[in-house]
Amino acid sequence: MRRGNGNFVFSGGFLSGTHFRAPNSVPATLSEKVYAGFKRDIVHGVFQPGESLSEKDLARRYGTSRTPVREAAVRLQKDRLLRIVPNRGYFVAQITLQVLNDIYEFRTAVECASAELAAVKGASSQVIKELGNLAQVSCRPDDRGGCVRFIEADTAFHLGIASLTRNQMLYQAVNDARSQMERIMLAAIDIHYFGEVPKREHLDILCAIKDRDPERAHQTMHDHIMQSKDKVLGIAVVVPAHFARG
Repeated sequence: MRRGNGNFVFSGGFLSGTHFRAPNSVPATLSEKVYAGFKRDIVHGVFQPGESLSEKDLARRYGTSRTPVREAAVRLQKDRLLRIVPNRGYFVAQITLQVLNDIYEFRTAVECASAELAAVKGASSQVIKELGNLAQVSCRPDDRGGCVRFIEADTAFHLGIASLTRNQMLYQAVNDARSQMERIMLAAIDIHYFGEVPKREHLDILCAIKDRDPERAHQTMHDHIMQSKDKVLGIAVVVPAHFARG
């Protein structure tokens, strides 16, 4: 992390000056490239939960030898997106009810703290405006492309709040949670169960940060995450076959 023109610039690349950009940087090595591609394919549902994956096929897909695939698999297992079973291969992690509860407990801990700290430290009017623009992004359930753009904006919004903490550890924690959330939200599109977008909730969080009110920022983020949890658990009930038990 370094400073630039009085603003924090995260080396991972989200907050640059007062302008927001996508939270993913260009992979520097072949291993990073394979990891990024493999992770993207799991998150976007190219590989389905529980699917068995061959190291040989993965190496062919990503145009590399098996070693970078093996290194990426180890990292993805730590991300809870993949299971490595000795002598059997790789299996895409299931989205279980336990995983869902773990994600939301984690989000509550790190994102409420991020919102609170963001309100303490404040933000420029330009950053508030850009976050407000992200909060305005909407979509229709019958427009998959629009829903994907909303999910991207939703990730950018939450990472933007984390960036305002000027704390790289909190930012990384929120970034890790977003991989799981994007996977869940993209799955919701594919089963035609994408709920209303949380425009009002996002704007309430932003307003509390703008007003430099840490307690309200914490509470509005908490309420937002609980609303999201209710929607996701609703998906698990409506389409139980898509989510594994355990």
